[in-house]
Amino acid sequence: MSEKDEILNEELVEETAESVSKSSEKKNQKRWYIVHTYSGYENKVKSNLEKRIEYMNMADKIFRVEVPQKTVTQIKAGRKQEKEEKIFPGYVLVEMIMDEDSWYVVRHTAGVTKFVGSAKKPIPAKESEIKKIIHRSTAQVQKVEMDVKVGEKVRIISGPFAEFVGDITEVYPDKAKLRAMVSIFGRETPVELEYKQIQKL
Repeated sequence: MSEKDEILNEELVEETAESVSKSSEKKNQKRWYIVHTYSGYENKVKSNLEKRIEYMNMADKIFRVEVPQKTVTQIKAGRKQEKEEKIFPGYVLVEMIMDEDSWYVVRHTAGVTKFVGSAKKPIPAKESEIKKIIHRSTAQVQKVEMDVKVGEKVRIISGPFAEFVGDITEVYPDKAKLRAMVSIFGRETPVELEYKQIQKL
């Protein structure tokens, strides 16, 4: 073997070792994966998976299981109720190091149908996307829902028009407000009200 061939051979060995090292680094990297579940089973899957992680000693490979949710405020019959609403129904986020063992534990958890990606190669989610999702689920932004619609009659229970009855003409769910026509001194007057100021008749 000539000196030139030896140098090329050494460079090739170094390059191969480097690529193997890089691929093993990638292989052992902690990433977020998205798991598809049966609809309505998201929290059950989270609970089942967390039990399996503990039982099968996989805490060093599977770190977090999240069901992204947001708080929704509903006002029914003048009463305020809060409930958790899933941001992505049918999906669960799992932070893990992907290998055969960790794949098996997650994939064979009751309620899990598949990983997002191909059957043999789950695709990790982008870190930037996961940050947005986690931020959305922890942010205190609340969506207000109310069981009222245009044409319904409501009683005003607070403010300057308390005890008046009005007909809803417009509803603004994003602002938690509505507009109603109220008869004041025999004249129909449009009044803007907050959800908390009214009660359905």
